[in-house]
Amino acid sequence: MKLRSHLLNVLINDEVEAYLKENDVIIVPFGPTELHGGLPLDCETILAEGIALLMAERTNSLVLPHVPYIYSGATASGKGTIQLTVRESADMLQGLAHSLLRSGFKKQIYISLHGPAHISINPVVRDFFDETGVAILYIDGVITAQKSGAFSNPKDMMLNLDKMILGAYKLRNRLDDILLTSDYAEPVTQTPSVFGNLSAQAFQSGATGYYFKEHSDHMATSAIPDIETRDRMAEEGLALLNKMADTIDFPTLLKEMAIQENYLEDVYKRYPHVPAAYKRHKNI
Repeated sequence: MKLRSHLLNVLINDEVEAYLKENDVIIVPFGPTELHGGLPLDCETILAEGIALLMAERTNSLVLPHVPYIYSGATASGKGTIQLTVRESADMLQGLAHSLLRSGFKKQIYISLHGPAHISINPVVRDFFDETGVAILYIDGVITAQKSGAFSNPKDMMLNLDKMILGAYKLRNRLDDILLTSDYAEPVTQTPSVFGNLSAQAFQSGATGYYFKEHSDHMATSAIPDIETRDRMAEEGLALLNKMADTIDFPTLLKEMAIQENYLEDVYKRYPHVPAAYKRHKNI
């Protein structure tokens, strides 16, 4: 069926139920509401939504938007940051996954470009699988950006991050939400760098605890002095987002998820004691 919108919340219930008769795919972009220099507090969430929409357009899939409250990390020092604990974030995401599954969305794809997002979603991926036997997928957008070839190195990626964010706001028809300012453009050395060897011992925010001492730590953002600059950055960012969506190659991922589903059915028959198979048998 041709979707009137790729956003689930825009459709009426009859449209969603008609979609589910032909498709069981939903993309769930998520992120924080947090201190982010001269950009809106939900900018990392909107960035994930932008890529999710480009993925959905390539596969006629649905997107569940508006999941902007998870564990933020060191930005809790900003009073605009909404800071859930890791456990609260995982419980919320797991609750969403169960609700979506009960409705018939078996192929659930979660995506985020928030650095510490893996801390909240990784337990959900594994526990939900053991509980239900359904393998959901998490796409770490930071890893995708690094694989896309659009950036020469991680520093180059960070220099282009603001462009991608503006591109996502353009996709979501919210470009007017971007403040025209150059007040946050001065590069800074983050204050936690004094113990940088500690935080480098594991993936981002997973090695040790800290908060940012200065609001400028998160983070310097590009000068956007006028509408012309804003619009140019958004166009350049949209091209980068499309390159990332191409890198993800969502049609191929969906084919492999179908292969994975058949693979798991064989595993459950062979090893009925694995958690997912055992729990399904108990519930029969």
